[in-house]
Amino acid sequence: MKSRPVAIAPASIRTLPEHTSPMPYNCQPCVRRKIKCDRSIPSCSSCLKGKFDCFYKAPPPPRKRKRPESEDVHERLARYERMLQDNGLLSITDARSPSSKENTERVHKSSPLRQAQLDITQTGKLVTEEGKSRYIDSRVWLDVAEVSMQEPSDNEGDDQPALMGTNLWLGDPLSGALLGVSQSLIGCHPCHQDAMKLWTIYVQNVETLCKVLHIPTTTAMLEVVSQEPNIASRSQDCLLFAIYHFAVYSISDDHCLREFAEPRSVLMSKYQHATRQALINASWLKTTELPVLQAFVLFLIAMRPQTDPHTFWIWTGVAVRIAQRMGLHRDGESLGLPPFDVQMRRRLFWQLLPLDGYAGQVSGTGISITPGDWDTKQPLNVNDDQIYPGMRQRPEEQKGASEMMFCLTKAKLSEFYTRTAVKMNTVGAKGPPHDNTELEKLIDKLESDIETRYLRYCDIINPVHLLTLGIVRSAVNMVRLRSRMPSLASQDIDDNQRRELCALAQKILDTDNALYDNPNLRKFQWHIKTFFVWDAMICVLTSLSKSGLLSLPEQDAIWGKIAVTYKNHPEILEEKGRLHVAAGKVTLKAWIANPPSNSTPEPGFISTLRSRRKNRAPGRTSKPDDITKHEETVEYSYSLDTLFDSPDGVDLYFNGCLNYGAAEWMFWDQL
Repeated sequence: MKSRPVAIAPASIRTLPEHTSPMPYNCQPCVRRKIKCDRSIPSCSSCLKGKFDCFYKAPPPPRKRKRPESEDVHERLARYERMLQDNGLLSITDARSPSSKENTERVHKSSPLRQAQLDITQTGKLVTEEGKSRYIDSRVWLDVAEVSMQEPSDNEGDDQPALMGTNLWLGDPLSGALLGVSQSLIGCHPCHQDAMKLWTIYVQNVETLCKVLHIPTTTAMLEVVSQEPNIASRSQDCLLFAIYHFAVYSISDDHCLREFAEPRSVLMSKYQHATRQALINASWLKTTELPVLQAFVLFLIAMRPQTDPHTFWIWTGVAVRIAQRMGLHRDGESLGLPPFDVQMRRRLFWQLLPLDGYAGQVSGTGISITPGDWDTKQPLNVNDDQIYPGMRQRPEEQKGASEMMFCLTKAKLSEFYTRTAVKMNTVGAKGPPHDNTELEKLIDKLESDIETRYLRYCDIINPVHLLTLGIVRSAVNMVRLRSRMPSLASQDIDDNQRRELCALAQKILDTDNALYDNPNLRKFQWHIKTFFVWDAMICVLTSLSKSGLLSLPEQDAIWGKIAVTYKNHPEILEEKGRLHVAAGKVTLKAWIANPPSNSTPEPGFISTLRSRRKNRAPGRTSKPDDITKHEETVEYSYSLDTLFDSPDGVDLYFNGCLNYGAAEWMFWDQL
């Protein structure tokens, strides 16, 4: 008897007896090719047509879902909620199950900073590549295996031609970014010699007050690129023109003519336009490059007094969004970044934070990045020569004065405002008024901390240290004054309290005038001028307007201070904003009520205010050219002793303590 040969496995599949019903699953060649299979036996039509070996392999059985037998509906719901929370798809406050209450209470008891750090470790991720960084905190992106740094700014919109010709000048970089205009800036670069002059001016006048850049690395870059502008990258273009623009902004007209043989206004216009265009060329709205954001923040600081408050608020909001995309709102150490990157990111964030708070105040919105949305620590008290790219060890922090002293005192004041004053205002806005006693204690603690950590190491021969002393003294007094201003606006105050407020406000004006009067601080006047404390001037003039409050010698002394203030701040006479208008109104009101004993001849600033009021007709706008030039010399000297009084009492430079509400603005408008 002959035995039938036994075929190997693949042959047995091909020689299966024909079935009338198809296979319940696809053949393997169709599965691999991802095409439709008709499941015919012994070979499907796709394999016959393509001449493939058709064979079938049963798929593995589906896995059974493991679920604890004792788990009830509530436990299952709690488990699902925990899974969603772990993946950032459900907030803790939205959890509904009874078993989640314990976790919710525990999280609410923890500090906001700790909770932010937990969120970072659970969901946040910083992607870095070739000097760019992008912070990812969305499950849509975190679920992707590889997050590429090749983003739209690298390959979209860069080569679009100008829509209206090569000479198109746009009013703001946002418009340019939306219109997609790109232009060459080779012709806008200064010669190497002028570029180095501008860099030296920037380092002397600006950098010590901003500390956004690392001087050694930026110097090396600028020395190379300024000789060959055509090799500059788009991010370097942004940084260079922002530096040139800020340097020109920080000097006087005479200085500019002497150094560059061109009017300051011409160079300002040139480099402002170049900075705007460089940001547009770099697709700055999509950027993940730190130098581009550094350039934008420097541009904002310089443009602050030159831009209307509402536009400036929008610009700072854009800067905050870019910073958040780059993860600057999360501390670099918790993200595992190198020590150098950690310090540079902290420095930039702590310049942007008070800038955003300032914009929210002057625009009237009061909206800025909230304390719970960031956990970035303050920069270390170190000099630039202590940090460098590629370093692996955390730099050792200095005790005492360093190059960072001014910026660190500013950061301490900003933190006080964002974490303390904002909270108190939020509570007091709809509830009972906040307790001034509690606030005074917090201010005293803040001042003592700054005094212990920084001010006691100041050397008055150093202009930066001198400016730091003056600004902190003025700023602390400003917080105190603002906490008491509502009582002045509501007229719920007696004469003794008015005198106390007037004395406090005079200290602030004295500090401002002393800083202006010091020749060693001339290079920082761009900063002193920007942060003039209007509250103090309004308070002093309001006290002058009240008959019988001050003696004649006191009135004469105050009018001497007011005359110096108008000399130092001629922009008040231009009345470009409602603060200028309010100051002008209350000045005339005080002059009419209580003029000084030697009121003849009338001072130039009073004559100018009178003529502007007389000549102003409905619908007529004021022009700076209409201002009467007064040439009389104001003889009122200010001693540096003003800066070294006992800490009794901080410039709006940290961008406005104690938010102004509608009542305060109405009070000012009615002056």
